[in-house]
Amino acid sequence: MSAVVLWIVVAACAVLALSTVLICLYFYRLAIARSSKAFMAADPSLPKNEVSTWHSAAAWYAEQPFELVEISSFDGLRLRGHYLPPTAPSHRAVILAHGYSGQGEDMAAFAREYHEAGYHVLMPDARGHGHSEGRYIGFGWHERKDYTRWIAELVRRVGEEAQIVLHGISMGGATVLMTSGEQLPPQVKCIVSDCAYSSVRDILSYQLKRLYKLPSFPFVPITSLVCRLKAGYFFSEASAVRQVSKADKPILFIHGGSDTFVPTTMVHKLHEAAAPADKPLLIVPGAQHGTAYTTDPDAYRGEVLAFLSRHLSAESVRITTLQEG
Repeated sequence: MSAVVLWIVVAACAVLALSTVLICLYFYRLAIARSSKAFMAADPSLPKNEVSTWHSAAAWYAEQPFELVEISSFDGLRLRGHYLPPTAPSHRAVILAHGYSGQGEDMAAFAREYHEAGYHVLMPDARGHGHSEGRYIGFGWHERKDYTRWIAELVRRVGEEAQIVLHGISMGGATVLMTSGEQLPPQVKCIVSDCAYSSVRDILSYQLKRLYKLPSFPFVPITSLVCRLKAGYFFSEASAVRQVSKADKPILFIHGGSDTFVPTTMVHKLHEAAAPADKPLLIVPGAQHGTAYTTDPDAYRGEVLAFLSRHLSAESVRITTLQEG
């Protein structure tokens, strides 16, 4: 091989390597760094919520005397959320975990239903979202440590006899599953996870192929390294599958049968790996991402009620409204 050809090959390899790194830096800024996620609005796999479904919940939320609460994260961030006590004394409590690029108030429909059933309601804004500090999204991995602190804060407010439910959707569903593998206090009684992904590596590999028609290698491993340098974790660490295999709290898994944003296959992987003896699975036929509740509210309501009835005391199971809109 001549020197000229060798230099051309070397230059081409250098350009290819540089281009790959630049693409991975772009993907980090797009998906993980705190920024506007405008691309989500145009994604056909994310159905638009009908105004009629959520309008009354948003109006209810605006009328409630929510208290802005604040805690410190393990790495020194100020995390904020909204707290609403019940109208009558109760030990029932729920922590609601919102989805990717959202904020706590997105869970207003569930907040209303739990509150009307007599629960203390805590709606945190995840790190890098809403009113909370943070320059990156942890996809549930660093948030799992944040949630152990939110749990402690709720126990402090409600008391040692608190009976706490964790209920999350999408990234929030993955967050509560990742939290399930931690050493949780006895006040946490059960977990409801709706349309969660199996791991950060799995969901980012899936989205890379779906949106950009690119293979996971080398883009996901290199972006993972960028994430480790900038945000402090590798994608391979952030596994809900591994966390549920260590869980000792009952888990209700819910997923839409027509979910193409977080494919339904992921919930089967999670369900199979989960350690708890009580781990019911509800697949709602025809439901897309995050719409299991609105697609079949009776099935959703019935499964949640039955699950809570098994794991909370009689005081804590009157979640009878969970009605649409």
